[in-house]
Amino acid sequence: MTILPSNDRRNQFIFPAALVSLLFIASLRIVLENLKNSHHSRSFFWQPGGGYRVVRRPVGVSNDEIIEKGCNIFEGKWVWDNVSHPLYTEESCPLLVKQVTCLKNGRPDSYYQNWKWQPDGCNLPRFNALKLLEILRDKRLMFVGDSVQRGMFDSMVCLVQSVIPEGKKSLKRVPPRKIFRAEEYNASIEYYWAPFLVESISDHATNHTVLKRLVRLDSISNHSKQWEGVDILVFESYVWWMHKPTINATYGNLKNVQEYNVTKAYRIAMETWANWIETSINTHDQKVFFMTMSPTHLWNWEWKTGDGGNCFGESQPIQGPYWGTGSNLDIMGIVKDVLGRLRVNVRVLNITQLSEYRKDGHASIYGERKGKLLTKEQRSDPKNFADCIHWCLPGVPDTWNEILYAVLLQDYRKF
Repeated sequence: MTILPSNDRRNQFIFPAALVSLLFIASLRIVLENLKNSHHSRSFFWQPGGGYRVVRRPVGVSNDEIIEKGCNIFEGKWVWDNVSHPLYTEESCPLLVKQVTCLKNGRPDSYYQNWKWQPDGCNLPRFNALKLLEILRDKRLMFVGDSVQRGMFDSMVCLVQSVIPEGKKSLKRVPPRKIFRAEEYNASIEYYWAPFLVESISDHATNHTVLKRLVRLDSISNHSKQWEGVDILVFESYVWWMHKPTINATYGNLKNVQEYNVTKAYRIAMETWANWIETSINTHDQKVFFMTMSPTHLWNWEWKTGDGGNCFGESQPIQGPYWGTGSNLDIMGIVKDVLGRLRVNVRVLNITQLSEYRKDGHASIYGERKGKLLTKEQRSDPKNFADCIHWCLPGVPDTWNEILYAVLLQDYRKF
């Protein structure tokens, strides 16, 4: 005689089966959602032992993204391109600070946004935010330097942030750092305020002295402990050194303040930085770049018959050979010499000459002074108030990042 199972016994079989089915469906939905959000950069495989194994797909580098061997991407010319440039707008990047939003601040022209750097003999690959984020997956990219370097950080954040969904990105200010995170990629783009690279009395990120400067030429540890383990470091230090021909500094005894010639002090500071690089950088896991000086355009007599003016009112790049007096050749020589003697590979982003041509790209009277936009009275006096050091965004610093991206992409291809 066949005995039918009771309702209770049948429920004992039905409920576990239903639970397993629900768990399977939920897991499948998670996997599909991950695939959707991964921009096709990862594949998911079911493992016999249970669970999923994530395998990163390599970033594809097409032939037109390869820079031909021997091409110097820092030599070339600016070409008009209002189709592909700018790569973003002030409106599409709400993270921009007022210091660089020149259009929003009243600049009457936007021509400065439409110039593209064209190297001689080759092309820069088109900037691809998704590819860069994949290169940066599980990594930290940090820009170290002064407010010019902060502009490069702001530019890079704007170049990538639009492809990241809301809720998957964040920007935090933790002085002396700013940290942008792309959560899905476990990647961060960071900025660290260190205007002299070595320590100084101007190291507070927001409350620093400008006119009174004192540098500790042999001290770097307070900064460098924040750089340890960072995967990609981009250093820059120049304009804060050039306030006067001399600078107050200490070496060894903090009470023994001496007046140094700026070029001598700069060399000592660079050697202190270089010593940290040689003793602390793991070349297998870390990449280091040094960006050359960002030029100023303080005197318009250098590129035309001047009237005592500056970069104010300029709307076109300089055509032909040009090197302004604001870019110190002795400092360039020191950078070349110190980096040339390093046993660690530090690559130079030589942006000085290409940026020299861009007298039109500065904030001028459409930026900030001491954290505030210029008043009407100050704007009426550009000879004294125009900012010919910092750059509008979108603008010239985007090109610096296009070049950095190009180099990282070539590295990724070789790897």
